[in-house]
Amino acid sequence: MAELGLADTVGILRRPGIRTRRSSSGLGWERLYLSAQEEQPYRAAFDPARTHLLILHRSGPVTVRRGNGAGARSRTIGAGGLFLQPADRTLAVELGGKLDTIHAYLTDEALRDANDGRPVELSEEFGTTDPLAEQLMIALEGAVRSWEPSARTYTDHLTDMLAAQLVHGHHVGTAPPPPAPCGLSARQLTAVRELMEQRRGEPLPIADLAAAASLSCSQFTRQFRASTGQSPHQYLLRLRLEQACRLLRTGTAPIPEVAIASGFSHQEHLTRVMRARLGTTPAAFRRAG
Repeated sequence: MAELGLADTVGILRRPGIRTRRSSSGLGWERLYLSAQEEQPYRAAFDPARTHLLILHRSGPVTVRRGNGAGARSRTIGAGGLFLQPADRTLAVELGGKLDTIHAYLTDEALRDANDGRPVELSEEFGTTDPLAEQLMIALEGAVRSWEPSARTYTDHLTDMLAAQLVHGHHVGTAPPPPAPCGLSARQLTAVRELMEQRRGEPLPIADLAAAASLSCSQFTRQFRASTGQSPHQYLLRLRLEQACRLLRTGTAPIPEVAIASGFSHQEHLTRVMRARLGTTPAAFRRAG
């Protein structure tokens, strides 16, 4: 699957007056394109996009007008407000003032996956609030800002959570409740663990882990947590930390080499995780061993 990028925004982020601060371009994200920017006032119409668009207002209040003619609606939206545009629909919008935003463009596959393969129709919204969706978008923007390739499993997990929140909180009509979690079989869990061990030192997309268990991404994440009590990212981080501890305790390789060999992006990444989880640093751990 190809990485999502500017082409998937149907020109929304190519308008004059956009000052992009950071985006997921070049990070290999296939189900989500994320961009943080400052937008100047504008009025425009956009062709239907193949992605679902969720915009988080990081500043405000600002007046937004949506639609044309008699069906147009205006609303003053404060910081934390959301704007939701479903895929495959034309969009006419007017922004009445300067605004800081985070845009998330999600594939329909991500939403179907979060709905166990069933199609879902999102509602057109602006000015609504959703604290969980807001925090997920902020977390994704933070991951872009301080990107580390080893965080790929983590950002895939956040993407799945955002898709699930849209499916179950911003749909048209009545959506089925999320299925009760059931765990992976012993065979599935073994296959996933073996893949994590084999590729512990690489960026590991959730899609690859899900494929090892013959599940969709959202099914895999739910069932993995039910089996282990942890998200795939947390579990993989634990494996990487255990490997780093073994290398520090039994070897003499420099700490930066230990960090890379264990799957961390650099020594500072290993130090941050070790301090948070073990209350120590790599150097102190090695001396104590």
